[in-house]
Amino acid sequence: MRIAICDDEEVQRLLLQKYVEEWAQGSKVPLETRLFTSGENFWFAWEDDREYDLLIFDIEMGQLNGMELAADIRKKDDEIPILFVTGYDSYMAQGFEVAALHYLLKPLRKEKLFEVLDKFNKLRMKKGQEEKLLFRTEQGPLSLPVSKIWYIEARAHQCILYTEDESHILCSSISEMVIQLCSRQEFVRCHRSYIVNIQHVSAIVKPELVLDDKRRIPVSRSAEKEVNQVFINLYRG
Repeated sequence: MRIAICDDEEVQRLLLQKYVEEWAQGSKVPLETRLFTSGENFWFAWEDDREYDLLIFDIEMGQLNGMELAADIRKKDDEIPILFVTGYDSYMAQGFEVAALHYLLKPLRKEKLFEVLDKFNKLRMKKGQEEKLLFRTEQGPLSLPVSKIWYIEARAHQCILYTEDESHILCSSISEMVIQLCSRQEFVRCHRSYIVNIQHVSAIVKPELVLDDKRRIPVSRSAEKEVNQVFINLYRG
């Protein structure tokens, strides 16, 4: 999950980030947060990068306040969830006008924020939105649904991520990719240089995995048992 936090008070920005990260850790939700110091700062960045799952805005901020920022966003995106956190309750009616997810008053109570984040996460699941994973690439952040990732190949101190018809150079080592991916049921390290999404494996033909499009990935002898078990676990349901 990727969340933007925009608040012109540093203490509040960092507190929000701390609470959101605590919630994500407790809910086992992969998370990336980005912090913004003003509405103008967020708007400038958002024009180039709109890959967020949730926006958390303070309202009282400089020239472009959170409500005005939300109204501008709604002109271009009427779906992205927006959560307001503010010290004033006089804006609540306007919050409904921009279809806010929720409205929380300062001083912020962690339990209330957790309730809203739980609600938001459940709504995402009900809508059938597939979970996306975040990667660092040479071109910037990359967000991909799990099913779009076919395999990762190590190249020196970087990795290449392969989809069905594309490849992306990642700014991460294979060890970092193991930490990010291999705790999930879909991924397994089948070779010192490869991590594969078992969802796209059509057959295991030693010493290789055959993917759905007939590409072949090597399997090291030491990984054979784990690969077989991951394959069985996934398709046993």
